[in-house]
Amino acid sequence: MEYLFQLGFLGTRAPFFIDIALIFMGLLPFILSLAIWIAIKEYHIIHRNIQIVLFLVTVIVLVYSIYNLYRIGFYQYIQDSSIDNNLIQYFTIFYIVIEVITITMWYYTIKFAIADSQRRALPGLYTTSHRKSGRISTILIVASSIISIAFYIILFVM
Repeated sequence: MEYLFQLGFLGTRAPFFIDIALIFMGLLPFILSLAIWIAIKEYHIIHRNIQIVLFLVTVIVLVYSIYNLYRIGFYQYIQDSSIDNNLIQYFTIFYIVIEVITITMWYYTIKFAIADSQRRALPGLYTTSHRKSGRISTILIVASSIISIAFYIILFVM
């Protein structure tokens, strides 16, 4: 497990586990698009399973990355960056708030979809509301992905 904390493979100051998290967050909107396409083709069980797995992996990646980043010396990375320290700290707070909102919205979209499908109301009666919450979740997930990439660039590239 020590290799996870060594220098990453993308050629920046980031540790290995952060490079893996960046690759996952960069691919997340594309995998999400595939899951949505599967739902449009009416493979609802596959769509549900992909969404649950993506949600769980995203939560694990984000929690593991943020926790270990602080554990190994987040403030050292701030000092090494060419960006103003206060700006990075504000951006970090913004990043964490967006991530929490995204994860919460995504969780409730999945939770209500599962409950509605057990009541045989999805697909069907609640399809419109599920699509609406799915769109909001998708927008938040894409924004979260972009903000994650920006956070990586600010912290480890600049």
